[in-house]
Amino acid sequence: MSGIFVAGLLVVAALVIWVAVQTLGTQKKSEAIESQMTELRRDLQSVATSQAQATGQITTLASTVTQRLDAVSKSLTDGVVQSADISAQGQSAMREELKSTQGMMERIYKQLGEFQEVSRGLSNAQQSLESVLGGAKTRGILGEVTLERLLEDSLPPSQYTTQYRFASGEAVDAAIFLRDKKLLAIDSKFPLDAFRRIQADGEEARRTFVTAVKGHADAIAKKYILPAENTLDLALMFVPSESVYYELLQCSDNKGQALDAYCRDRRIVAVSPNTLYAHLCVIAMGLRGMQIEENARRIANGLAGLQKQLGNFSETFEKIGTHLKNAQQSYQEADKRLDKTELALEGMLISGDASTGEQAELPLSSVSSAKSDG
Repeated sequence: MSGIFVAGLLVVAALVIWVAVQTLGTQKKSEAIESQMTELRRDLQSVATSQAQATGQITTLASTVTQRLDAVSKSLTDGVVQSADISAQGQSAMREELKSTQGMMERIYKQLGEFQEVSRGLSNAQQSLESVLGGAKTRGILGEVTLERLLEDSLPPSQYTTQYRFASGEAVDAAIFLRDKKLLAIDSKFPLDAFRRIQADGEEARRTFVTAVKGHADAIAKKYILPAENTLDLALMFVPSESVYYELLQCSDNKGQALDAYCRDRRIVAVSPNTLYAHLCVIAMGLRGMQIEENARRIANGLAGLQKQLGNFSETFEKIGTHLKNAQQSYQEADKRLDKTELALEGMLISGDASTGEQAELPLSSVSSAKSDG
C-alpha cells in the first residue's frame, strides 16, 4: 500500500510540475500575445491615422475631380453644340462633294464609253492593217508609200524620183539626186513574216529573220550600187517598221557579227522611218547648201559681167562728158562772138543817118530773129 501511495504521490507531483510548466508556458505565450496585441493596437492606430489622412486627401481629390468633371462637362456641352454646327457644315460640304463626285463619275463613265469606242476602232484598224500586211506585195506597197511620203516631206520634187530604173532593167524604189549627177538609191524591204515568227518559234525564227535581212542586203548591194551609173558607193535599206528595225539592231548571225554591221560591210545602211527622216533632213541641208553655193557662183558670174558692163559704160560716159564739155566751150565762144556782133551792129545803127534808120531796123530785127532761132 505504501508503494502505491508513493506512486500516487509521484504522479501527483508530476502532474503539478506539468501544470506548472504549462502555466509558465501559457504565461509566456500570453505575454507574447499581449506584446503582439500592443503592437497591433499601435499599427491599428497608425492605420487609423493614415486612413483619416487618406480620407482628407480623398475628400480633397473628390472635390478636385468634381470641379474638373464640371469643367469637362461644360466643355463637352460646348463641344457638342460646336460639333452640331460643324456637322451641319460638314454635311453640306459632303453633299456638295458628293454632287461633284457624281458629276465626275458621270464624265468618267462617258469617257470610258468613248474610250471603248476608240478601242473598238483601233481593234478594227489593227485587223485591217493585219489584213493589209497579210501579203508580201501589199507590204511592199506600204513600204513604198511610206518612203514616198517621207521623201515628199523632206526634199523638193526635183531632188528625187521613185521607181528609178537602171540600165540593167532593175528599178529601185527611190533615188535621190545629188551633186555632180550622183544619186543615192533607197530600197524598201519589210521581212514581216520572219519577224512575226520570232515570238512563236524563238531562236529558229530569229535565225530565219537574220538570213532574210542578209539576203536583202546582198541583193541591194548587187543591184543598186553601180558606180558606173553614177550611184554612190552605198545604198539605204528602208525598213518601214520601228519594231522590225529594232530587232534588226539586236540580232547577230551565227558568227557573232551584228546584223547591222554585216549590212555596213556590204555598204548598206539600214534605216527606219525615224532614222530615214533624220538622214533626209541632213541630205536636204546639204542640197540647200549646194544650191546656195551654185546660186552664189551664178551671182558672182553675174556681178563680174555687170562689172565689165559698168566699165564699158564708164568709158562711154567719159566720152559723152568730154563731148559735152567741148560743146559747152564751143557754145560759150559762139555766145561771146554773137555778143560782139550785136555790139558792132548796134554801133553801126547809131552812127547811121536818121533817114536810113528805119531801113536799118529791118536787118537788126532779122539778126535778132536769127539769134533766137539759133
